[in-house]
Amino acid sequence: MNVQTKPAEDAVAIVAELGRRAKDAAAALRNASTGAKNRALAEAARLIRHEKAAILAANAKDIAAAQAAGMTTALQDRLLLNDARIEAMAKGLDDIVALPDPVGAKIEEWTRPNGLVISRVRVPIGIIGVIYEARPNVTADAGALCIKSGNVVVLRGGSDSFHSSRAIVELLRRALAGAGLPEDCVQLVPTTDRAAVGEMLRAMDWLDLIVPRGGRSLIDRVTEESRVPVLRHYDGICHVYVDRDADLAMARDLVANAKMRRVSVCGAAETLLIDRAALDTHLMPVLTKLHELGCEVRGDGEVQKRDPKALPATEKDWRTEYLAPVISVATVEGVEGAIRHIATYGSQHTETIVTDNAATAERFLGEVDSAIVMHNASTQFADGAEFGLGAEIGISTNRMHARGPVGLVELTTYKNIVRGKGTLRP
Repeated sequence: MNVQTKPAEDAVAIVAELGRRAKDAAAALRNASTGAKNRALAEAARLIRHEKAAILAANAKDIAAAQAAGMTTALQDRLLLNDARIEAMAKGLDDIVALPDPVGAKIEEWTRPNGLVISRVRVPIGIIGVIYEARPNVTADAGALCIKSGNVVVLRGGSDSFHSSRAIVELLRRALAGAGLPEDCVQLVPTTDRAAVGEMLRAMDWLDLIVPRGGRSLIDRVTEESRVPVLRHYDGICHVYVDRDADLAMARDLVANAKMRRVSVCGAAETLLIDRAALDTHLMPVLTKLHELGCEVRGDGEVQKRDPKALPATEKDWRTEYLAPVISVATVEGVEGAIRHIATYGSQHTETIVTDNAATAERFLGEVDSAIVMHNASTQFADGAEFGLGAEIGISTNRMHARGPVGLVELTTYKNIVRGKGTLRP
């Protein structure tokens, strides 16, 4: 596969060729044994570790271009690879090898009065297009998850991560060939021309699903233009609610982790909700730690009365995914007020409550309508690997098919198998 950049006018031909190769590879991967798929993934993990220097060199080119273009620090962090992140990438592949293969698993079976035995069995979705920005680790995660779940994948990374993604895809393809599987089970769109995205969104004749990962403008474009089914999430406006019955030390540490562990991930907390009954006991210890970590605080009137460093929050702040060391802080009237605020301003991604009151926690978990709801846990656990899925192809806030981290099982559908004995319908 030629992964060099191509002229813009070739976008139609490029995507058509990707589709032809994807269809040719699909049957082989759909019917591949678990052993063959695992051998490919194990070899890919080995190659990623062995070729670390080459991956870092490719990533350095992307980082240099990003800095020259004035990319924000938060987005550069998403783009950056280092020794630890490459090892995490390889370990993610190892973890996927260890997971059960969902393909062929029987979901349910029943027998009709006429003797027909009907079962539902998991099968791959088919050919998946992943359109993403910045994070080169998505290349490895999406490629590995699709291989294990029997799906051919066509990756369209952003221009900002092109060199990094190309280096990783080349290793995945080498690993596939070594396991006796078609290299074209994983393909990278070999152009940074945006016209290629439009061609993918119209590729109903060969693409079965589009998964976009990136900023609001990308998600909006894919959602509005795609003729192919889309599995997506919008903003990660994640909330931490500190209840009146929260343990103070836990609240302080959990909010700090949820916001500041890594500000550029979609599971980072963007809004802190504080119970009015806890304003004088919990607010300042929590905010003091955030200030110490370099986080800007934007608060409502009650927050500003107590924190001289807090800047005034506007209506826009409650709807903003900062992806930066900034947090908005709102006072709410107990758990009911927190639930109402999240329903009004949230993006149905991830929310957590900090409380020692079991009844309050259960109300929050039951009534908050987000893909992931938590009790006494950091929102930064909104991650496929942390859910034990090995990795994720994304976090879905869709209501159809899958919600939350999308791992192996979520990348399958099912077929109905009917067994009879010459059974005739009267």
